[in-house]
Amino acid sequence: MGKTPPKVLMVGEKPSIALAIANALSGGRMSTRRGATDVHEFDGTFQGFHVHYKVTSVIGHVFSVDFPPAYQNWEATDPMDLFGAPTLKAESNPKAHICRHLRQEAHGCRYLVLWLDCDREGENICYEVIDCTGIRGMEGGQRVFRARFSSVTEKDILRAMNNLVEPDKNEALAVDARQEIDLKVGVAFTRYGPCQTPTLGFCVQRYFQITTFKPEKFWGLHCFITKNGYELQLDWERGKIASMFQKLVVGDGMVKVVDISKKEERKTRPTGLNTVNMLKVASSALGLGPHNAMQLAERLYTQGFISYPRTESTAYPASFDFKGTLAAQLNNPYWGDDVRRLLDGDFHKPRSGSDAGDHPPITPMLGATQDTLGADAWRLYQYITQHFIGTVSPDCIYLRTKVDFLTGRELFHVSGQSVISKGFTSVMPWLAVSENSIPEFSKGECIKISKVELFEGWTSAPDYLSESELISLMEKNGIGTDASIPVHINNICERNYVQVHAGRKLVPTPLGITLVRGYQCIDPDLCLPDIRSFIELQITLIAKGKADHIHVVQHVLLQFQRKFSYFVKQIEGMDALFEAQFSHLADSGRMLSKCGKCVRYMKYISTQPPRLYCGTCEEVYHLPQKGTIKLYKELVCPLDNFELVLFSLAGPDAKSFPLCPYCFNNPPFEGVDSLFGALHIGKGGNSGKSGKGIGMPCSLCPHPTCRHSMISQGVCACPECEGTLLLDPVSAPKWRLCCNTCNCLVSLPEGAHRISTTKERCLECDSTMIEVDFNKKATPLSDGSTLYKGCILCDELLHSLVEMKHGKSYFKRMGGRARGRGRGRGRAGGRGRSRGRGRQEDPKMSFRDF
Repeated sequence: MGKTPPKVLMVGEKPSIALAIANALSGGRMSTRRGATDVHEFDGTFQGFHVHYKVTSVIGHVFSVDFPPAYQNWEATDPMDLFGAPTLKAESNPKAHICRHLRQEAHGCRYLVLWLDCDREGENICYEVIDCTGIRGMEGGQRVFRARFSSVTEKDILRAMNNLVEPDKNEALAVDARQEIDLKVGVAFTRYGPCQTPTLGFCVQRYFQITTFKPEKFWGLHCFITKNGYELQLDWERGKIASMFQKLVVGDGMVKVVDISKKEERKTRPTGLNTVNMLKVASSALGLGPHNAMQLAERLYTQGFISYPRTESTAYPASFDFKGTLAAQLNNPYWGDDVRRLLDGDFHKPRSGSDAGDHPPITPMLGATQDTLGADAWRLYQYITQHFIGTVSPDCIYLRTKVDFLTGRELFHVSGQSVISKGFTSVMPWLAVSENSIPEFSKGECIKISKVELFEGWTSAPDYLSESELISLMEKNGIGTDASIPVHINNICERNYVQVHAGRKLVPTPLGITLVRGYQCIDPDLCLPDIRSFIELQITLIAKGKADHIHVVQHVLLQFQRKFSYFVKQIEGMDALFEAQFSHLADSGRMLSKCGKCVRYMKYISTQPPRLYCGTCEEVYHLPQKGTIKLYKELVCPLDNFELVLFSLAGPDAKSFPLCPYCFNNPPFEGVDSLFGALHIGKGGNSGKSGKGIGMPCSLCPHPTCRHSMISQGVCACPECEGTLLLDPVSAPKWRLCCNTCNCLVSLPEGAHRISTTKERCLECDSTMIEVDFNKKATPLSDGSTLYKGCILCDELLHSLVEMKHGKSYFKRMGGRARGRGRGRGRAGGRGRSRGRGRQEDPKMSFRDF
C-alpha cells in the first residue's frame, strides 16, 4: 500500500476564483464536492513532489470587528466609553459556517496556499484564513504560502504558482487599524465616520458656492469677415470691453493680417488605466455610478475578462505581455483592425506612468462580446479595452494655425486645426481633435469687416459636483482608497445626504446640508479632509512597516475622543439647526430682522428657547429667554451689519437692552468671556455655549465708537456691584439708568423731552456728563431754560432729581466678579456699598441720599 501524499489546501477569495485556480492547475481533471463553499480536489505536483490538492474559498472577510456584548446596548453605553472599549472579531456571516468549513478542510493538510485578492483587504483575509485553519507555518512541518496574481487567466495562475511568497503581516495590521478606528469613531458619531463626513462636505461646499454666487456683467466684441465664401468670427484679444472699443473697430472698417503661425502639435496617448480613472470615466461618459461600476469590474475580473480592477498604478511592468494581450482582441469587429495594425509594426511603447507597487493597470485578458457580458458590463469592458489599445498606439498629430488681425488698434485672431495622424484617437474617438478649417491668408492682407457685434453676458455660478469631480477631490485629498471611494459615495447617496441628478450631478439634500452646517458650527475639522488624509497616511506607514499599528490606533482614537467630548458639549447647536430646518417651528416663525451675512430676513422663533433662524445661511442665533424681542429701530451693528433687536423683560421696572444677534452668540472681542465670566443668562443657561450661556448684548460691548455700546451709553460705576450704569435709550418718558450686571435702577428726571450721554467727562469724578432737555412747563431751572448738562454724581441739581431703586434684572449673579468701567468716583465725604468680593471702597462714591 502506497504512502498517502501530502495535502495542499488552497483558498481563494470567491468560489469563482477557486474554480478558475482548480481548472488551471488540474487541466480540468478534478472532482468537486459541496461544502460551505465548493471544494475541488485533484492530484498534482507541488514544490517538486506529488501531492493531493484541495481548492476552496471564502466569501470575502471571514470576520468583522465589533464590540463585546456589554458595549452593544446603545441605551446603556456612554459613547465616550467606546473609544477605550475592547474589540473582538466575530464571524461576518455565521450562517455560512466559513470558519468551521476551513478548519475541517485544513485537517491533515501540510501546506496552505492563499489566493486572496492582492491588496490590503486580501492580505487581512489571509490572516483570517490562517486563524481558521490553524496552519501557521513552520510548525510540525507545515508551511503557509501567498500567491501574487493580477488576473485569473491560466497563464497568470501558473506564473503565480511558480513564484509563491509569504503573506505580509504589516498590510494585514494596517487593515486591522483602519477597522478599529472606523468602528469606534463611526459608532460614537452615530455611524457617520471620518470618510463620509468630508465626502459630503465637498458636495455641500459646492452647494454654498452656488447659492452665494453673485453674477457679474461683462461685455465682449465679435468681429466678422468673409474670405473665400467662409464667414469667420474673429476672437478679440481683450476678452471683455466697454462700448468705446466698438466705435474704434467700426470706424476702421478693415482688418489687416499681421501674423500667421503654424505649429505641429501632439495629443499624447493615455497612460495605463487605474481604478480612480476608470470610475471617473464610468460616471462621466458611461453613466455608471462608482459603486455600480466597481461591481461590474469585479464581475469581469472573476470571470477572467479583465485584470484585477483595484490598482493605483498607471505604469505597466517591464514583463507585461503586450502582444499576447493585443492578440486576444484580433477578432473583435470594433477594434480588430486597429489591433492588427499595431501588431504589424505600429506598436508604440506605453508612456511611463506611476508605479504604486500594487497591480498592473486594468487591462482586458480575454476577448468578449456584448451577448456574452450584457449591456452595462460590455460598455465598461469596451472602454477598458479601447483604453488599453490606446496606450500602445501612436500619439495624435495635428496642425494648429493661428492668424492675427489688427483693426482700430485692436488685435483679433482666428484659429484652425487639421488632423495629420489620428493615432490613438482612432480607437478612442471621443478624445479626437476637433477639426476646424480656415482659408489661407497672407501676411499684410487687408479684408473688409462684414459686421461687428457687441454682446453682453453674465458670469455664471459653478455647477453641482459630478461624481467624477468628487472622485478626483477624494483622490487628491487622500479620502478613502481606490477600493473604498465608491463605497463612501454610495453611502452618502443611500443615506439621503445627496441625490444623483441628471449628468451624474450630486445635489445635497436639506438633511445633508444641515448636517454639514451643524458639524461646521461645532467643529469644522470634522468636515475637512485633513483628518482622514492623516489617518490614511498613518495606515500606509503601518502597511510599509514604518509605524506601530497599536500606537497609531491609540493616537487617532485619543484625538477623536477629545473632538467627540467637545462635540457633545456643543450639540445644542446641531439640535437647533435640525429643529429650525425640519420642524414646524421654521414655518411658524415670523420675519423679524436682517442677517448681516446674506442681508435677507431671519425668522424669529418665539418658542423656548427663543432664537433667530436664517434660512439662507442655515444659521441659528440664540436669544435671551423670558422676555420679548422686537426690532430695534432698524439700526445695524457696525461690526457685522446685523440688525439690532431689543430685548425687554415684563413689568414697569424691568430692564430692556439692545443686542446684535451675531455678537450675542459670538462675542467679537478677545477676553469678553473672562471679562464677564460671572454672568449667566436665564435659568438653565449653559455657560459652555455663547448665546445659550454667556452672551454679549450691547450693554456689555466695549466697542469704542458704536453709539449703542457700553462705552457710549455708560454713565458711571454701579453702587451695588462692579457693573456700569448705562442710559436706557428707550425708557422715555420715565428716563433711567440701568446696571449692565445687577438689578440696580436709577430714575432720572421724569417727563424730560430727551436725555442723552455726551462725550464730556466730569472733572471731579470722571463720570460721563449727561444732557437733559426738560419739559418747558416743568423745568427746574430758575431762568426757565430747558437744556442742562451735568454729572449726576457731582451736580447738585441733577443729583437731587435722581432716585435709586431695584428692578427686575436679566442677569444673575453666580459668584465671581464682573468689572465695571471704573467711572464715577462720586461725591466727597461719603462711603459707598459693594457686594463685589474683595472690592476696594471708594470714599468719594456716595449714594447715601438714594
